[in-house]
Amino acid sequence: MAKMTLDQKLAILSDAAKYDASCASSGGQRRNSRDGGGLGSTTGSGICHAYAPDGRCISLLKILMTNFCIYDCAYCVNRVSSNVQRARFTPEEAVELTLEFYRRNYIEGLFLSSGIIRSPDETMGDMVRIARSLRLDHHFRGYIHLKTIPDADPKLIEEAGLHADRLSINVELPTDASVARYAPEKKPAQIRKAMADVRLKREERKDRSHSGKRPPRFAPAGQSTQMIVGADGASDTQILTTSTRLYSGYGLRRVYYSAFSPIPDSTAALPLIRPPLMREHRLYQADWLLRFYGFELDEIAGAAPDGNLDLEVDPKLAWALANRHRFPVDVNRADREGLLRIPGVGTKSVGRILTTRRHRGLRYEDLRRMGVNLKQARAFLTALDWRPRGLDSQDLRSRFAPPPEQLQLI
Repeated sequence: MAKMTLDQKLAILSDAAKYDASCASSGGQRRNSRDGGGLGSTTGSGICHAYAPDGRCISLLKILMTNFCIYDCAYCVNRVSSNVQRARFTPEEAVELTLEFYRRNYIEGLFLSSGIIRSPDETMGDMVRIARSLRLDHHFRGYIHLKTIPDADPKLIEEAGLHADRLSINVELPTDASVARYAPEKKPAQIRKAMADVRLKREERKDRSHSGKRPPRFAPAGQSTQMIVGADGASDTQILTTSTRLYSGYGLRRVYYSAFSPIPDSTAALPLIRPPLMREHRLYQADWLLRFYGFELDEIAGAAPDGNLDLEVDPKLAWALANRHRFPVDVNRADREGLLRIPGVGTKSVGRILTTRRHRGLRYEDLRRMGVNLKQARAFLTALDWRPRGLDSQDLRSRFAPPPEQLQLI
């Protein structure tokens, strides 16, 4: 077989990496090379750029070290039994590629994941070599996110955290039973242990030593995880329940939901239950409500009586329609928690409302200028010059839900 060029490998392994969702770089440590040393930079907001082989601009150079894998996870296109074209970067090639993309001003960071080759330790060791070489040999100060391998030696994961801004360890599927069925080589208990170890290492590194010095930071942008949704029979409520436990138990910065879609040679046992991309979108919206809007899981589940989120309207609106008795909310009197419950009103708008109403009463046009989505919000709030007309939940739902489509027979 002819030896692949670096460009050919890049085409294969950047495409293979598109199934990894957890690659946002927010929360990274601020670094730059303006002091005359090092190479690259990353901003605190984590805004990065990358360049894919087909010309698309993406946030990071997002690649797999290899798409060879000894595991046979039913939902993964790169599983050992899958008939896909394989490729592998050497650690030196991955380092060279990252530096060259940076020098061309294509990227400011690297997201690196990998299939498992020969053993978890060998694979994790090569990924650590890449991060170590970038940081120590080339003084690269850009953002690095490593997708770590839970079965690897904890010492390797610990070293990875010293060089990477963020670590992520995939929980794979929402329930242990699903992991046992569709990814039998992976052990949920080992995954959780690895995630707990990362959290402990981060907490240990926050404390100063007896001399007053801080130890080297460990994964300063935290850890995240990825969950495949739609590959098993888990409901949205089950998925969000698992996410809630992960956030509280492991101090995660983010749970990423990755919609399962039929893939080449996929096992027939995997059911495609609901439209995958819209379902993924609704899960992210519900996740946001739980994390930043003060909603409880029972409230989200209460608006989803069958255990699944409404695909026609967003979760906040679905909750408001199910709790019509709590509206309208007076924007001039309600507390922060009440304002956050109004559909179409975001956290920034709530802050502006609270600040402005200290000085004067708010009118309808004031809300528009503050960025409130009045098309959705006006039925659920009152202002000095605005009071919605009485509409029941069914009338409101028909107003916000997408109109029915005529199906075609051909």
